[in-house]
Amino acid sequence: MPHPKVSNEEMMQRIVRFDELKHQGIPLMFIDSILPSHQRMNYSVIGDTASENPEFEPAITSPHKFQIGMVNAPPGSGPAYHTHDYIELFVPLSGQWRFYWGNDPEGEPEGEATIGQWDTITLPPGIYRGFENISDEPAWIFAVLESHEVFTGKDPIWAPHIEQQAREFGFFADERGKMIKPENYAAVRQEMMEKLSKGI
Repeated sequence: MPHPKVSNEEMMQRIVRFDELKHQGIPLMFIDSILPSHQRMNYSVIGDTASENPEFEPAITSPHKFQIGMVNAPPGSGPAYHTHDYIELFVPLSGQWRFYWGNDPEGEPEGEATIGQWDTITLPPGIYRGFENISDEPAWIFAVLESHEVFTGKDPIWAPHIEQQAREFGFFADERGKMIKPENYAAVRQEMMEKLSKGI
């Protein structure tokens, strides 16, 4: 099979420097990010990953058949109970992370596991999941997602009580999965950015 020639310039566009990436986080990528214990910084490395906030730009924009993101969370924080229609895989880069899961969005989780640096967990479509940094300091986790379209429907699919809590702060997503921002969004985003940047 013939392969196209790739220039050095093209190759340089396929490199993401962590020192640059860590300043490109989105503090309100999801509606749950406004909730206490779910505040975190999200990073899109390759592809659109999962997002309800269209203001992000992936670090590498060329098409891939997978999507990669990263999360930096303070102690006790991480994504709230949700599911997706595709597989997610996570590898902690630092710290300890507690994952919990179940089939009923309003029921108690049916299982949980703690994973640490370089461990791997893969979550199938449809199962509800949440996870949190249980370390004493901010920690990083790396995510690989199956390729999927964004803003074509709800994604993530939140447990109803999470949607209700976010709505009380003025955050919700429309039927295409796009965040509807409250009037004070810019001020809230700035406050979250300042708060979360201290731990990075």
